[in-house]
Amino acid sequence: MDTVSGEIDRSGICLCVLCGLPAAGKSTLVRTLPSYTRKKGWRIFILSYDEIIPEEAYELRKENDALMDTQSSWKSYRQEVLQCLDAFLQSQNAPVCANRGEAWARFERVAQDQQVLKASDDSLRQMSHIKSEPLFVLLDDNFYYPSMRYEVYQLAKKHSLGFCQIYLRCPLNVCLTRNRMRGCPLPDEVIVEMAKRIEPPNPLKNTWEQKSLTLTSTIDFSQQDIELLIQLLGAALENPLTPIQDNTEQKEADRQSCASSIVHQADQACRRLVSQAMRDAKECKWTASNMKSLAAELNQLKTKFLEDLRKQVLQGYPICPGETINVELVVSRAVSVFDQEKNDIMRKYSTEPVKHL
Repeated sequence: MDTVSGEIDRSGICLCVLCGLPAAGKSTLVRTLPSYTRKKGWRIFILSYDEIIPEEAYELRKENDALMDTQSSWKSYRQEVLQCLDAFLQSQNAPVCANRGEAWARFERVAQDQQVLKASDDSLRQMSHIKSEPLFVLLDDNFYYPSMRYEVYQLAKKHSLGFCQIYLRCPLNVCLTRNRMRGCPLPDEVIVEMAKRIEPPNPLKNTWEQKSLTLTSTIDFSQQDIELLIQLLGAALENPLTPIQDNTEQKEADRQSCASSIVHQADQACRRLVSQAMRDAKECKWTASNMKSLAAELNQLKTKFLEDLRKQVLQGYPICPGETINVELVVSRAVSVFDQEKNDIMRKYSTEPVKHL
């Protein structure tokens, strides 16, 4: 940091997204990492969404739909966390009003506890790097959709920061076992459903996910895991993102990211519908010939449906779903169309009415 002008040397800050299923080992990793980063002269700021988002928000989510993050009430909490982080990054030496609301009060308390934010004696809060060493902000949440992670990427790009992702891959049965041992465990069905929907970082599909690392979390993290992680953090820190002046290329990347997310979720939903249709046909004792023809026609329908859906998304949605597009709503509407077409096909092979699935 330039101590004369008070400007932040943002090349010394990196945003790192931790993603994975609940109980995949994210908390264990953030407890382990500081002992290694201190040796490098790096500081860690652990930004756990659980500590910023009020507990009642999680209760509301459990009662309605555990994965409805696009629901306005739940999504707004996530946006508040990013807004707090944005304010923290904009000017750590500028005074910030204390009455920013509950989310800011929680953010401020967490940041002060970790000594990355200090308070002055007056009614304003003064934010500052206490030290000049590189700062890594670890965002600890599930981040199971690319659109959620992309918002953090955009924030890093806005401030010309480093950016990377760590995906903790853990078998579902291990996550369920670990979760049950917690003081306040999530319902099993929440984790099971999230496992169906999670989209790990995919650098081949999303160029903005190039700096990503997958670690397998079963017992403990090995020395090799930590070394790979340190290498990733160092590479992200040394190569901060830069805003694109001509955003034509960025918009195209956003369209591709949006299409990939929607098509992936639609594919998973369609597969479930096809599987259920085949089970229903088997229970109705359809002939082997009809079963074979039905399977072939439904799979052909699914393939064409997903191809058409991708084209429609690319033509109709020019920006990232994380900003304005309700991805789950788009998927839900598209899949309902597929469901109708699936039922039409089934009627051709059955003399009895087919129930809607």
